Amino acid sequence: MVTDFLKHLFPRVVLVKNLRISYTFCLGGLAFTAFLIMLASGMLLLVYYQPTPERAFSSILFLESSVWGGRYLRSLHRITSHALLILIFLHTLRVILTGAYQRPRQLNWVIGFLLLCLALFEAYTGYLLPFDQLAFWATQTGMELMLTLPFGELLRSLLVPDGIGQPLSLLRFYALHIVILPLTVLLLSFLHFYRVRKNKGVLPYL
Repeated sequence: MVTDFLKHLFPRVVLVKNLRISYTFCLGGLAFTAFLIMLASGMLLLVYYQPTPERAFSSILFLESSVWGGRYLRSLHRITSHALLILIFLHTLRVILTGAYQRPRQLNWVIGFLLLCLALFEAYTGYLLPFDQLAFWATQTGMELMLTLPFGELLRSLLVPDGIGQPLSLLRFYALHIVILPLTVLLLSFLHFYRVRKNKGVLPYL
């Protein structure tokens, strides 16, 4: 699977007609590129971020005011997260409008939809980490909306067992945002690109 993933990123042959810019040009690849930029910038942000209610916001202020390039790095991480969501949404819309979810690509459609959901959840968990007023109340609103879902009470108790912004809840959002969700997205991306090559419907020359 990893070998096919690398071959998909670096194909041995590319048809000239596929290099023309169109409205569907490499939306999936652009989304994955945005994800990689987020990984790189996020790992640099980890050097200064402190995941505790007392220090989270002050560590962000220190990063932006006292670290060379810190404001740019955080802005890059945030803007790239917006770009990732837009690109995945447009890619999903393209798949729906062109019927690319049909046989034999049903499994890849499910994987792609899971990637969209995980990207949204990844953005949500990251929203609390700066721990300012906007982050707190946005997360509060999200948790209230979650109660309307099936098993919403259970999900809320897992995410915020001691209340929004409390030590254990912030730690769980932090762990989800920097480890669990990124690894899951990366593994599903490997599988997604592998299935593209296996189906050979979109790029028959691979």
